[in-house]
Amino acid sequence: ALGCVRRIQVQALDRDFVVECPPEIASSLSLGASIAIDGVCQTVTALDASSFTVHAIAETLRVTTLGHLSEGDGVNLEPALGAGDPLGGHFVQGHVDGTATLRSKTSHGESVEYGFEGPADLVSQLVPKGSITLDGVSLTVGPDLTDTRFSVYLIPHTLEVTTLGQRKVGEAVNVETDILGKYILRFLS
Repeated sequence: ALGCVRRIQVQALDRDFVVECPPEIASSLSLGASIAIDGVCQTVTALDASSFTVHAIAETLRVTTLGHLSEGDGVNLEPALGAGDPLGGHFVQGHVDGTATLRSKTSHGESVEYGFEGPADLVSQLVPKGSITLDGVSLTVGPDLTDTRFSVYLIPHTLEVTTLGQRKVGEAVNVETDILGKYILRFLS
């Protein structure tokens, strides 16, 4: 679902985010529940019928795009997957590995190819046609990779129902690479 940052409260080096959300999201949450905001797993610290609050620590603000959010910004929301729920994509943990910058948008009929640039240690975790999560959206990596560049293809539905449709060239997104690939890389190294 989509949410909107209603209020940001600075707490020393940390920040509390009050996020307005659809009623079906609010009613599915409880205090202490996990929810991903633009792909970043956070813990619900306060809740009402139309919003929830999370406390983002300084490290989270440093390594994700949450540190750049402003009041009024739209965000992608996804509650934690419950045991027994259907898995419609790949395993996404909400543990962001880094950020990448949108460098190009190229139309291909009704779909759009988004080209990204990121650090080599992050892009090296990707494989053509493998899984990637951008701002919490499960996607497939395009066929062409370089040391620092990759692309994804977005269909009209994804462009309409996520914040990715509003992303501008030069903006950063949160990146989570495939957990299975990370385990294989670790084992082989």
